[in-house]
Parts: sequence; C-alpha cells; structure tokens
Amino acid sequence: MNIEKIRFNNANGYELSGRLELPVDRLPHNYAIFAHCFTCSKNFSATKNISRALTTAGYGVLRFDFTGLGDSDGDFADTNFSGNVEDLLAAVDYLDANYKAPTLLIGHSLGGAAVIFASAKANSIKAVATIGAPSDTKHVRHLFGDQIDAIIENGEATVQLSGRPFKIKEQFLRNINEQQVTKTLKNLRKPILIAHSPQDTTVGINHAEKLYHAAIHPKSFVSLDGADHLLMNKEDAIYIGELIASWASRYIKQSEKNNLRTKSNVAAGLNNKSNFTTQMVAGRHHFTADEPESFGGNDFGPTPYDLLSSGLAACTVMTIQMYARRKEWNIENVECHVNYNKQHAVDCKNCEDKISKIDTFTREIRFTGNLTDKQMQRMLQIADKCPVHKTLHSETQVITKLIN
Repeated sequence: MNIEKIRFNNANGYELSGRLELPVDRLPHNYAIFAHCFTCSKNFSATKNISRALTTAGYGVLRFDFTGLGDSDGDFADTNFSGNVEDLLAAVDYLDANYKAPTLLIGHSLGGAAVIFASAKANSIKAVATIGAPSDTKHVRHLFGDQIDAIIENGEATVQLSGRPFKIKEQFLRNINEQQVTKTLKNLRKPILIAHSPQDTTVGINHAEKLYHAAIHPKSFVSLDGADHLLMNKEDAIYIGELIASWASRYIKQSEKNNLRTKSNVAAGLNNKSNFTTQMVAGRHHFTADEPESFGGNDFGPTPYDLLSSGLAACTVMTIQMYARRKEWNIENVECHVNYNKQHAVDCKNCEDKISKIDTFTREIRFTGNLTDKQMQRMLQIADKCPVHKTLHSETQVITKLIN
C-alpha cells in the first residue's frame, strides 16, 4: 500500500492525525473517509483492513484519529458526538483542498452514526455506509455502566472502555441525548448501505432495523453473520470492505482504469495530467506503462523498455517450451531474465562517442527438468530463434500516420 501520513486542523484548531492510503497501481478513482468506532483509532485492525480493501478497489481512503484519540491533539474528555461530526467535516475539507473532494463516507459503530450526520452537511458525498451503527446515540450511555450517576453528580468520571480508562464529562451525556440519528437519516436522501451482525452483543441488530426503516431508497442491508461488533476477524473486515466498494460503484461514478480502445495490435494513451502514467491496450488486455518516481512518473507500471524486454523474455520461454514439447524433452519450467542497457560496440574506434554505443539486451535462462548438457546448449540456440529476437536483429521500419 502507498500510505501518506497527514495532519490537518479541525474547527477548534486541534491538529488531527491521519493516514491516507492510495492504490499502488493507479490514481484513485474516488476518495473515501473512514470514521472509526467509539474510543478506537485510525490504527485499529478493522479500520485498517476495511480501508485497505477499499484501496485495493481503487479508492484513496483517509482514516484519522478523532480529537483526543490516537495521535490527534486535544483532550478526549472535552469531546462529544457533535465534535466527531465536525472532525469528519474537517477531513472532507482537507481532501477537497489537497486532493479531491471525497464521495464516500464509511463509519464503524458510533462512527457510523457520525457519518450519517456529516454526509447530510457534505455536498460532495454521494454514498454512505455504516457498520454496526446505533440508531440512537443515547445507546452509548450503557457503556458507562454504573458511572453515569457519578458523571452527572460530579460533572465527570473515569470509565473503563475496551480495557482502557477514559474520562467522560457530563456535557458528553447531554450531547448524545440531543442527537437524532433516524430523523437525520430520513432527510438524508443519499444511498446508504447498512451492515450489521445478528450476533452483535454491543449494538443489537434491532438498531440496524430502525436505521433501515428510517432510510429512504436507495438503501441496502447486509448481514455480517457470525461477526463480532469490532470485526476482530480479519476476513470479516476485508469482506465488508470489498462489499462496500462493489456496492458504491452503483452510485459513485468511477472512471475506468483503462478505457483505451484500438483496432491495432497495441495502443497507448496519455492525457496531460498523468505525468508518464500511460494507458495501454494489447488485444483485449489492458494495463499501465509508467516511469519511475525518480524520473517524474508514478511507478504504476513497467517502463517502455521494460515492456520491450518483457516481449523478448516471453517470446523466448514460449519458443523453448514449444520446441521441447515437439522433441518430448522434459523441461518442467523455463525462466528468462532480461536486462536492457547501452554498451559500447565491440572494437569501437572511439568509445567516448555516443554513436559507438549500441542497445544491448542481456538474456539469462534457467531450466528446471531432466536435461543433458547437450540439450541445454541446444535450447540456448533455440532461444536465438524466437520471433522477437529475430525482429530485434532484423532491419525494421516504423511508418507513422495521422489518425483523423
């Protein structure tokens, strides 16, 4: 994964810590923001696994710590649910200003309730997904157990959440009582996916039922059967991440990774905003060519000379195996490794002259199988007879025409 460490300020001036995960083989077709569960963090296992499943599907995903949690500034005791929503909106603004406005919000547990409120205020959001989200933020009160009376009486109290101590103030209790999740959802009018486990003992499945009935179509529900609330099973987290990516494609415009078409054998296309990242098509097969980052590219694909060397390597192993099958020789596997550079021509009269350098492909071949030395030497001779090898050695011409 390509991960960038970022920091941005929320509405109160606190600096929040985040990680922006980007696809390794392309530019993101869309950006998404993930809101973690109550008292969790951007590095929580489910947060990372879900985000990475989305990144694999082509999304750029920002996961960050809410105020006072993880590596973000501020005191958690001074935060509340409304502050979480404001943090999400600050994340939306950050992506809009520095990358591209996000189109998808995903929230886990209380983060799911927060994305419902945030998506109602963020115009760029086209779809919303919740995972194990409560239908009423008052539900969080039960996590404080017998400390609620102490919070009200003393203005604050320390409670144990997920084995860690957190200071909760009375203003937090007041704030979560003021929130109306289902009412906000009824007015949202944006596609929503509600995912919930029937075995969730922290936020019961009845919350998902209330959210689904409150939402306006298009709405979807998926049962995370067998999963726990925190999605501690990696497979459960990856599953829902992949599912969200697939579901969202129905509502969020996703530019094709490669929309190049051609009637020729091979074609390449490069727009004026992609540096050297080039769309390629060979027959029915689409892929990407690029240059290394050191040369100004994104390193999303092989270089043109890598592709040329690949043609020689592929043709070599095909030709050798074809010959071996005809001879009924036992070659279990054949590898061909190719390097390209420019070397001085043999016996050059002026080796400092650039003209004296020639293009050189160094080819190394490895056989696996029961072959004699004589057979292996014959295979090396056959390698020189592969069609691409012959083309590189023959006199060639390139005829260039303009397509109207």
